[in-house]
Amino acid sequence: MKKNILLIATGGTIASQKSEHGLAPLICAEEILSYIPDVYQFCSPAAIQICNIDSTNMEPRHWKLMVRAIRERYGEYDGFVVAHGTDTMAYTAAALSYMVQNSSKPIVITGAQKSIDLEITDAKTNLLDSFRYAADDKSQGVQIVFGGKVIAGTRAKKIRSKSYNAFDSIDFPFLATIQDARIMRYIPSVPYEGPVTFYEEMNGNIFLMKLVPGISPKGLRFLFEQYDAIIVESFGVGGIPASVSDVFYGLYESYPEKIIIMATQVAHEGSDMTVYEVGNKIKEECRFLESYDMTLEAVIAKTMWMLGLEGHSKQSMEQLFYKKINYDLIFEASPLN
Repeated sequence: MKKNILLIATGGTIASQKSEHGLAPLICAEEILSYIPDVYQFCSPAAIQICNIDSTNMEPRHWKLMVRAIRERYGEYDGFVVAHGTDTMAYTAAALSYMVQNSSKPIVITGAQKSIDLEITDAKTNLLDSFRYAADDKSQGVQIVFGGKVIAGTRAKKIRSKSYNAFDSIDFPFLATIQDARIMRYIPSVPYEGPVTFYEEMNGNIFLMKLVPGISPKGLRFLFEQYDAIIVESFGVGGIPASVSDVFYGLYESYPEKIIIMATQVAHEGSDMTVYEVGNKIKEECRFLESYDMTLEAVIAKTMWMLGLEGHSKQSMEQLFYKKINYDLIFEASPLN
């Protein structure tokens, strides 16, 4: 019996056509399906449209729409394919990894670097691969399918802006590859211990503070006053430069309820604040969380998810940050004491 798979269309390049101001999402969900008639050979597809936007305009409120669409139809379909723009696809994949947990049904995010109505495009292959993966009995959870690669939702990063092989899995193997309609799995699926859980609240009141050489402390007080969490995108393995360290530490003491997370600008191998004095010293003085080998997209999405939970103290959120979800953290991190 063929699996029932729902396409959830959100816009993006895959659904774009030329307008007077450049490419814009104009192709609707049902029309997208019409470009891949072969999909009917191995599953029973259906389609809905929840928005039609350039993924540059993707926001947490759109993630809520996706989760609601999946939750409301979870009993009706065997899997879900989200058609999405590539620019923020890794953020959405990470967000859905936290917002829909323990899903025994696959939730696949895909898109394209070229519109689906073009003669030469990656859209049709990516979409067919996604439906094929969503219709497979061994598939579960949240992942990106793109360029023949299956990437865990928390490990994906867009590494090329134009090429078809736009995405990579950061410091973690591909879950599978898809070639000539065959799925070759490298990470076996392990059944989830708990039931599927949906979360529809995300708190986007966070700030990503990217360090640059000679950064000034001007504006730091505003960040501590206005935001619930500050993610420091540091150099290398992590640290706070001398130009801002004293002011940063003083503000940390003034706002002890704030969540502070140390991440890194380096794509691979993660953070380790214990290596250098610039990181170790401030970690001893401040209650810093560390991203370790998490991707920046996963750190941002996980922080929004944690802050959106009701009734959690700062300490419980710190413990939750190190809970492994959909392969987001490989390093054996210990919660702060």
